[in-house]
Amino acid sequence: MTYEMGSGLLMLILVLLGLLLIASSFRILREYQRGVVFMLGRFWRVKGPGLILVIPGVQQMVRVDLRTVVMDVPTQDVISHDNVSVKVNAVLYFRVVDPERAIIQVANFLEATSQLAQTTLRSVLGKHELDEMLAERERLNLDIQKALDAQTDGWGIKVSNVEIKHVDLNESMIRAIARQAEAERERRAKIIHAEGELQASVKLLEAARMLAQQPEAMQLRYMQTLTQIAGDKSSTIVFPMDILQALRGKTPPE
Repeated sequence: MTYEMGSGLLMLILVLLGLLLIASSFRILREYQRGVVFMLGRFWRVKGPGLILVIPGVQQMVRVDLRTVVMDVPTQDVISHDNVSVKVNAVLYFRVVDPERAIIQVANFLEATSQLAQTTLRSVLGKHELDEMLAERERLNLDIQKALDAQTDGWGIKVSNVEIKHVDLNESMIRAIARQAEAERERRAKIIHAEGELQASVKLLEAARMLAQQPEAMQLRYMQTLTQIAGDKSSTIVFPMDILQALRGKTPPE
């Protein structure tokens, strides 16, 4: 009697252990997840999404998220090509496109990508001058993205975008840039003024030549000038004889 009860209890325990073993053999992977399965330590295949079976003790599975990862690149001290020290930070967008390589080729692809982004940011920006960092961010973003993508391709990672967030300068450099901008504005103002004077002198020369060729036009110009002078009652007008004779229609004596 006791033996039968013991046998029944043992059988129940074995059945429960079997059910737990079977239950633990199933994995559910979401649409954005993949499972890299190893059999006895060797890569077997990539499974998912959905319900998959993993044999306990024989197979092991590593979950990989295929969604785009948004990663902040910490502030980096960068020396520009024209020897200006700046602090630059950025944001990185990437995703896993090959789960097998992301798990096998690198120990921790998130940490590896972060460290690589920091060194690449310093390396690429160090080849450019400060003006380029401030005015040509789109081109620099593309340069950094291409450099990162070429290096992470072997890890099964696709870098889709890199955005430089801030380029911080020290106070002395900000004042120097402000002085430079002011000097540039003054230079442009002087150039515009000089160009205006040149255009005015050209027009005056053309007008003088036209008046010299047309005596009637010269007389009309005299009359216009007299009209303007007459507005000031305190003015005394002295007419040259040749002008009076020209107005009377007489030729001045030689």
